Amino acid sequence: MRKYILLGFTLFLFLSKCTDPASEGFIMTVQGPISVSEIGKSLIHEHILVDFIGADSTGYHRWNRAEVIKMVLPYLQEIRNSGCSTLIDCTPAYLGRDPLLLKMLSDSSGLNILTNTGYYGALNNKYLPSHTFRETAEQIAARWIREWQDGIDGTGIKPGFIKTGVNPGMLSDLHKKLIKAAAITHLKTGLTIASHTGPALPAFEELEILASEGVAASAFIWVHAQSESDHSTHVMAATKGAWISLDGVSEENTKDYVAMISNLKANGLLDRVLVSHDAGWYTPGEPDGGSFRGYTALFTSLLPALKEAGYSEEELTQLLVHNPANAFEVRIRKADK
Repeated sequence: MRKYILLGFTLFLFLSKCTDPASEGFIMTVQGPISVSEIGKSLIHEHILVDFIGADSTGYHRWNRAEVIKMVLPYLQEIRNSGCSTLIDCTPAYLGRDPLLLKMLSDSSGLNILTNTGYYGALNNKYLPSHTFRETAEQIAARWIREWQDGIDGTGIKPGFIKTGVNPGMLSDLHKKLIKAAAITHLKTGLTIASHTGPALPAFEELEILASEGVAASAFIWVHAQSESDHSTHVMAATKGAWISLDGVSEENTKDYVAMISNLKANGLLDRVLVSHDAGWYTPGEPDGGSFRGYTALFTSLLPALKEAGYSEEELTQLLVHNPANAFEVRIRKADK
């Protein structure tokens, strides 16, 4: 009897740790929590499926999971064989997020996969549900927090980060509300905020909003930072503590990515860099899911180019293992007062 009591108490402590946002050391996958040390080589911004029909028409009825798996699984097995352990799926709600599909693919591929909570305001709000326009930031955040507490759509699968998105240029009041909601959610859950942003102007506005809400820059991932041509802004944001996500790697742009990464490295900021492809994209409504782009250019092109540029194995491990682990660890990051 004593043995079973001890086992039950141990399980209680583990589950408490994995749901307490003040605790450290875990990452939330579609299979449940894993320790930070289990993340391995990671692709931090990819997509399994994206549905572009719009928030008012999308839904699980739009695709057949078996057909998606048939197309996508070989691409996941390919990167698993290349040494990748974790794929972070950045498709948000109302744009094709499907936690059950991701869990099935995680089961079949052996990859850790993360999904998200949050709403995507970029592309002129086509992918925002109608309640976003009338609800307050606090009400929107309450929806996202419930997904962390209870799981997504009754599946029990919890998000591993917050995904939002804004238009280029100065932030609209609506998009400011999304970022405030993300800040509120972070302070309740410890989930990192990854915001589709692009140019520097909205990125620094987002950082100002987060700071005003008491959230540290280290809780923010500047998604698509490669879209900003002034690379000094990468240094400025990283110096504040933000994550610089260079997430459009392809066979054709390797030199550009080596230059951007090396600029940050030269400024002592290699530990703030994230790299990925923004690839994949099974597209419902297109024949056979459309044209699917694989996830291998980072392994076959960028890593060899970085090695040729003199990067050590330790530095490459920093980029592909340690940085993703630090960025996506579930941990509340408060701004210094």
